[in-house]
Amino acid sequence: MLTPETLPDVQRALADAKVDGWLLYDFRGVNSIATGLLNLDGFASRRVFGWVPREGKPVAITHAIEQGPWRQWPAAWGKEVYSSWRALEGYVRDLVNGKRVAMEYSPGDAVPYVDRVPAGVLDLVRAAGAEVVTSGELISRLYAVWTPAQLDSHRKAARIVADVARGAFADVGERLRAGETVHEHEVQQRIRDAFTRAGLETDHGPNVSAGANAANPHYEPSADAPRRIVPGELVLIDLWAHEPGNPYADQTWMASVGAPNDRAVTIWTAVRGARDAAIALLRERISARTPVLGGEADDAARAVIEQRGYGQYFTHRTGHSIDSRDLHGSGPNLDNLESRDERALIPGVGFSIEPGIYIPGDVGMRSEVNGFIEPDGVLITPQRLQRDLFIV
Repeated sequence: MLTPETLPDVQRALADAKVDGWLLYDFRGVNSIATGLLNLDGFASRRVFGWVPREGKPVAITHAIEQGPWRQWPAAWGKEVYSSWRALEGYVRDLVNGKRVAMEYSPGDAVPYVDRVPAGVLDLVRAAGAEVVTSGELISRLYAVWTPAQLDSHRKAARIVADVARGAFADVGERLRAGETVHEHEVQQRIRDAFTRAGLETDHGPNVSAGANAANPHYEPSADAPRRIVPGELVLIDLWAHEPGNPYADQTWMASVGAPNDRAVTIWTAVRGARDAAIALLRERISARTPVLGGEADDAARAVIEQRGYGQYFTHRTGHSIDSRDLHGSGPNLDNLESRDERALIPGVGFSIEPGIYIPGDVGMRSEVNGFIEPDGVLITPQRLQRDLFIV
């Protein structure tokens, strides 16, 4: 959030990025990064800009009939009020003409999580005489990072999420051994109830997938189409939750109903090896204080699965950003498949590590943990990683 207290840090980052300023733009919520940093209080239906210069005071460009959302904008900072498009474009020109400007723009849409500004707005800003560059690294440094308190909250949530997952598997096993019928959606509801009791929130899910359903990474069970969990099959539980206002913990765990067959163990070993390869690369680079890109961690995990012969079935990135606001955040992703994320993993950012193998109509497996970059190392949550398939 941009405040008089945080402004010096923002301006230092702008100087490091060698830009003259950061031009934040939003229209009806298309750019949540801008609205989050500008701390707009309420919905704005007209175009807004916020100019944060490398030196000097920020300036807001606001519409005449929508001053309410700017009630927290410091009075000592600048504010221009427009009604006509001519006035709006004139204010933009006055601010950015001849300057090198960062915006939420990703050349070639390489990183969609950064690419928030419409092409027409980029045309407008360039016509005003500005050189536009991506704000991707600024987003990592100033928007995506966690505070120490948020890290503490995440660690607590990670412990609870892991315990809830283990408890759900144990309950499935007990009920099946008692001769009861167990459905995926019932396990899902048990998990949601456990989160509520623990003071955690989740936006949807979790994903409880039995058998071939786990081959769909975004499968969700439903009471409208109940699916029994039966002996001899694999069960995937993907669950995520957080304390209100704090970063999510996002994990995936695997179990076998009865002893797994050799093929299941082979696939699981490949997935686990990919996860551990990404972690090993991160630990090696960060401890040596050598820059590491999110895409490089994706490459390390993907290489293991390809070497085991399952490369075509690893159909998503290795990990997504978990920023201080969103489960699928705007910081660097572990991705060199779906997008070209060449942002560095810097201290303070969090992300998932979740390689998977999905053979349609047959089997799906994933192992998911979370990572957080510290100044001299990588924190992995939960503390105790899954090494072998649970047997329930």
